[in-house]
Amino acid sequence: MYFYIGMSLEWQIGKVVSIIDETHNTRRFFIETPSAEPFVFKPGQFVTLDLPIHEKKNKRWRSYSIASAPDTTNLFELVIVLVEDGLGTNHLFKNVVVGDDIVFRGPAGVFTLPEHIDHDLYMICTGTGIAPFRSMIHHIYNHQIETKNIYLIYGTRQQSDLLYYKEMTEFQDQLPKFKYIPVLSREQWDGKKGYVHDVYKELCAGDPNANFMLCGWKNMIDDARHQLEEMGYDKKHVHFELYG
Repeated sequence: MYFYIGMSLEWQIGKVVSIIDETHNTRRFFIETPSAEPFVFKPGQFVTLDLPIHEKKNKRWRSYSIASAPDTTNLFELVIVLVEDGLGTNHLFKNVVVGDDIVFRGPAGVFTLPEHIDHDLYMICTGTGIAPFRSMIHHIYNHQIETKNIYLIYGTRQQSDLLYYKEMTEFQDQLPKFKYIPVLSREQWDGKKGYVHDVYKELCAGDPNANFMLCGWKNMIDDARHQLEEMGYDKKHVHFELYG
């Protein structure tokens, strides 16, 4: 498991410079940092927002993985799903508009791209759990990093829920070792159907050295950890980050 590192970082005031509706219930928020210098972070890290939704400080904090890759700009992207009874996401969707200031701190976290990818790597995610992996794949492409096979196995309900679908499909042509495998649980289509577990179990069978990174909702991660343990994988080969 990758644990969050303690954050003693100072709060900053960023500015929302763009908001894009990605699906019916997800939005991409582009935030500009107060410094003109590049926003430096490791692919996979997150930022914490301080939202005006509660009197107590720790009740206002919401953490989101950075969906963009490190580059030469002072911008970063978050992709956020609207949670029906979520105070934080309802505030972001209903009250935040382009031009607004937003308080944040970070980056932080150690769920990051391995320095060397010497074994096949399975990135398994659901919903907005694709965010840190998108950052990693962009970083690999931008720097032409040598890797073993990388499998991005992305589970969601319907094709209309797939985040960054066109982009990830195009990366398959640009990165020979990258395989994008979306899996739908509630819609018939030409691609994989069901749940992510059947896909990675079939692909990694016979590969005792495979490594796994899991990101998404707790139920998926709990199931995946249990099934990988039953398959004989050591816990040190399975890293995860919980959402929700």
